[in-house]
Amino acid sequence: MPFAEVNDGTLFYTDEGNGVPAVLPIHGWACDSHDWSWQLDAFATHHRVIAADNRGHGRSAPTGDYSSRSFASDLACLVETLGAGPVVAVGHSIGGAIASALAVEYPSLVRALVVVDPGYGVFGARAAFIAKVLEGLRGSSPVQALEDTFNALEGPGTPAALRTWHRRRALGTAWDVVVETLARNYEGDEQFGQRAEAEAYLRGRRCPVLAIYSDPDRAAWEATTHLHSYSRHVAWEGTGHWPHQERADEFNTLVLEWVAQLPEG
Repeated sequence: MPFAEVNDGTLFYTDEGNGVPAVLPIHGWACDSHDWSWQLDAFATHHRVIAADNRGHGRSAPTGDYSSRSFASDLACLVETLGAGPVVAVGHSIGGAIASALAVEYPSLVRALVVVDPGYGVFGARAAFIAKVLEGLRGSSPVQALEDTFNALEGPGTPAALRTWHRRRALGTAWDVVVETLARNYEGDEQFGQRAEAEAYLRGRRCPVLAIYSDPDRAAWEATTHLHSYSRHVAWEGTGHWPHQERADEFNTLVLEWVAQLPEG
């Protein structure tokens, strides 16, 4: 059965394809591994692909701590159990923070990173937006706050069916998981969602990083944290928060070609 006991919980995962390095897609906040349905077959044509639901999301049990480091610890355990490392970790949104934590805390398990509109490095208006979201989720109309948040994350060209799917899936996530995952990523002493903390933490990533953003200013900032010479950043203006779904063919080609040319070591 596609379930693994890791740390203090159980993760649902699929393991398909062959080829090294293995690819580890990591979904974001209030999502699940179905987010990578546009990538799984394409990636599995060339690589082993291991896609898990993070603790408390999708079909994985809600338990324990919902910090990026805890999610990364679960995935490190899964990768080690399956003998799949070092992997290319592909993280979307808060999944980008989880992938980065995996690279910083477990560097021997990570060959390279792909971060997709990652949930770190916020400041100014974006940090204020996150604070307003958390206030709303903790307030008297939390469901409306969650729906408003997902509406704000979509782009002008996001298909209506995707908008509906994103919103309804978030509404089906356990409420403590919704609130605590977001809070632990942006609040408290251990967070690196805010820009000042991110600038320090992300420089612990020694591997190559491919960063794909919708905002060119955030993409340019990301580049200042890259240490490896093979790292690259791109901005796809006009996309929403899920560019790997809205521009799937272009995304798959970009990632597969970049991974194929990874330098040794």
